[in-house]
Amino acid sequence: MTPSVWPLSSHRRHAEQQHDVPGDLLSLLQRGEGDSVDARIESVAFECLAEGVADDRVMSLLRVLGWRDLFTCFTVAGTPAKGMADSGRVIREAVRDLGGSHCVIGMRGAWCVALVEMQSAVTPEVACTAMAEAFHDQAPLCLGPVCQQVEGARRSVQSVLSALAAAPALASLPRPMRADDVLPERALLGDADARDELVETVYRSLKGDNADDPTLATVSAFLKSGNSLETTAKELNVHPNTVRYRLKRAAESTGWDATDPRESYVLQTAIALGLMRDAAQR
Repeated sequence: MTPSVWPLSSHRRHAEQQHDVPGDLLSLLQRGEGDSVDARIESVAFECLAEGVADDRVMSLLRVLGWRDLFTCFTVAGTPAKGMADSGRVIREAVRDLGGSHCVIGMRGAWCVALVEMQSAVTPEVACTAMAEAFHDQAPLCLGPVCQQVEGARRSVQSVLSALAAAPALASLPRPMRADDVLPERALLGDADARDELVETVYRSLKGDNADDPTLATVSAFLKSGNSLETTAKELNVHPNTVRYRLKRAAESTGWDATDPRESYVLQTAIALGLMRDAAQR
């Protein structure tokens, strides 16, 4: 399961000399037989992030692998085209060819996940295209969000794993899909980050800071009416053009269009979660 890594022994020695790596993790790393210490470090770092651990110990492991304390990263995940070793090689070559140097690769179930630092030409879309051949072309390929630092790495890794688990709920998916494409389904799976995104970004945007803002009420009424402008206008006692304008404004602020069947489901889920969270906080 443990992937091969680039030689980074000098970074490892420096980190150990500076006591950057906690003793409990060093003990764990020494248990893997037949792998280099760097390979064990990469494997443990990935498992920590995949399990939701994003503390100073994990940052210490990334430091050993050459990552800076302040970094921007993203993830790409999918089913390996041939095998983990071959996919890992293709991914690392793609990152190197684009001018990058830092990449943590791990396996979770049937999925290969690559956490990549943004460097030079290593941007999400470009890197995903360059490493696409590492993944099975008949299985979902997921691009995770761009995040910062170790907590962001944790969020990006977990988001693609959650998104791939949610992918079967949709009849068709873009390639690559983005983790945010399946926010409602991720929320149904218990993904706390997806719930937070729907509530804090989508619902709060609809609700606004002004109690008199009609955006949330308009979108809610429109969704309840079965996406009927006329019915919504009658319920709110406004002109249909006013409803149309408010829906457009809502789409601009949230990024989700209530007149689109799929996107209306995202909004409906966000509103339901937001109302429940508001009620629980009273």
